[in-house]
Amino acid sequence: METIRLSEAGVEAAALRAAALLRGGGVILYPTDTLYGLGVDALSDGAVAKIYALKGRGKEKPIHCVVSDLEMAAEYADVNDVARKLARDFLPGPLTLVLKKKSGINTGIAKRIDTIGIRIPDNDFCLALARKFGKPYTTTSANASGMEPLSTVDGILTQLGDNARYIDLIIDAGELSKREPSTVVDLSGGTPLILREGAIRLPFTK
Repeated sequence: METIRLSEAGVEAAALRAAALLRGGGVILYPTDTLYGLGVDALSDGAVAKIYALKGRGKEKPIHCVVSDLEMAAEYADVNDVARKLARDFLPGPLTLVLKKKSGINTGIAKRIDTIGIRIPDNDFCLALARKFGKPYTTTSANASGMEPLSTVDGILTQLGDNARYIDLIIDAGELSKREPSTVVDLSGGTPLILREGAIRLPFTK
């Protein structure tokens, strides 16, 4: 397990190393604009399976992904007018847009489901990594399933216990400020639906 301290290495160098790990099927622990997250190549079946095993998460629960911008999102999902408006108003930021996936996107987090959840975090490292990796990577809170997400790397590793062995690279940004998780809104149907209320308040029904 390798650790990079973000304050020492800098965003670009850390993102370059993390992108190399993702290309090799590795797992990273990294900071976002809300919590620490777990990242793998979002379209790799084997890499995504590691995330479910690491968290002890049921495979019926979807995992979302980070993209660099709406242009990248549109390569994998149908970005409708409502999504574009919300993106203009709130992204980058703590908002997840659940969209219909493009036909032919059937691996990794998109396997056996019709949607894909898109994040564009307000975090320099996350955006730099998306640009250097060149395709989506997963974003899911770095905690054991059913347990509270923690704000320090040491706390996360202790909580994960033996399952922390799946992590290949830690991007350590120190203790993160306590924040609400991202708001999740499903835009894949005719009516926007709030799946999780979080840091951004939207005028839709939960």
